[in-house]
Amino acid sequence: MTRPDPDTVEHPESRMSRRSLLAAAAGVALAATAAGTASAAPLAPGAKAAPRAVDNHAWVTLADWLSGTGRGTRTVAGARPGLTLDRPAGTRSYTDPHLNRTADWEYATWTSPVHTLSVPATEVIASWNARTPAGTWIEVELQGTYSDGGKTPWYVMGRWTAGDDKDADIRRTSVDDQSDGKSSIWTDTFSIDDASSGLRLVSYRLRLTLLRTPGADTAPTVWRLGAMGSDVPDRFTVPASAPGLAAELKVPRYSQNIHAGQYPEYDNGGEAWCSPTSSQMIIEYWGREPSSDDLSWVNPDYADPQVCHAARFTYDYQYEGCGNWPFNAAYAATYKDLQGVVTRLSSLTDLETLIAAGIPAITSQSFLKEELTGAGYGTSGHLMTVIGFTADGDVIANDPASPNDPAVRRVYKRREWENIWLRTKRYNSTGKVVSGTGGVCYLYFPARPSSRQRKALAAVGVR
Repeated sequence: MTRPDPDTVEHPESRMSRRSLLAAAAGVALAATAAGTASAAPLAPGAKAAPRAVDNHAWVTLADWLSGTGRGTRTVAGARPGLTLDRPAGTRSYTDPHLNRTADWEYATWTSPVHTLSVPATEVIASWNARTPAGTWIEVELQGTYSDGGKTPWYVMGRWTAGDDKDADIRRTSVDDQSDGKSSIWTDTFSIDDASSGLRLVSYRLRLTLLRTPGADTAPTVWRLGAMGSDVPDRFTVPASAPGLAAELKVPRYSQNIHAGQYPEYDNGGEAWCSPTSSQMIIEYWGREPSSDDLSWVNPDYADPQVCHAARFTYDYQYEGCGNWPFNAAYAATYKDLQGVVTRLSSLTDLETLIAAGIPAITSQSFLKEELTGAGYGTSGHLMTVIGFTADGDVIANDPASPNDPAVRRVYKRREWENIWLRTKRYNSTGKVVSGTGGVCYLYFPARPSSRQRKALAAVGVR
């Protein structure tokens, strides 16, 4: 299997988004006559929204960590409970394909209880929050049970470390060429190969491996581990939601385009950095930022060096891009007392709920230039941040695909924006049916959210 191309703003349709590739791999095709228009009527007063098509589950409390099976691990109590390596269960050899280096590592493992999905899923995306001091790293794996009773192999969902210097222990990486003939891993996403067959993933468990240099007295610590399973129905349009909030959060504005050509070793430079640029905006909204020492490697002539930093430390060496969704969430969680999670939302009402509680969101969408008034570009996959809503219900977004920082704040028409974000099917510039992102977003929030924030997160299925 070849890797999906990174989410990025480019000339229209010059790359496929990862969902496009997933759909192509599954052989999903819809006739042109199936397409609707973007003018679906809003839900009638009192009408019930469709059942949520997403199950987001995480292990985050001390009781959660004690519910799993550990070999060589130890729970860490306190305000932010977690799991760490205590006494190694053994030694493992790992050959890093990006460093061409083989090394031995002490390891310990923790396996979660089986989680039964409330939504039998066609796709699953894991995410995690961890601290990995020098000489340590983690691996996250998933094994699931199909609706036909069969089991998947243990799939690697990511090998991750926060570090990335010249003496790095490993390179953070996704793993290609994982499939059992029923499902496959596309960078960061488990996907049923043929969703039209009716096959679904009905449950899963996660295995966490904590690794360190043999004999070291340091160890990784993991505070959050979970996955989002979803079965979003194929659709060219979604029901229009009625406006319910007028508010705007004060979020820093950063343009990816002012970094064009900078550090091309990270996804060909800043013109492809929509994901880390969006991540950095939200990280700084929460009052966190890299230190001057962290930024000392960046050319002092470059503006907004923290964006360069975010690109480097979200970069996936297999994907060859900065758009790995869980890697962005994990990067955000390297900052003090922040959590990051990847999920899907079902409507702009969900986003209004979060904004009302002071939580901005990073969303993924794809569209033709004429489908989003005022954008001035088309994209096969792009991340931007939603920071509020106008009195008319239109979306206020910090769009990193802007010529400079002041131009980042945009107002997009509610109906257009809602549809390009939530649909799963669309036409590209050649008239071919390709896929949309189906409501994917990253959420970053405090390790100890306020009562209002907890309620808002719970309302959109995140704990």
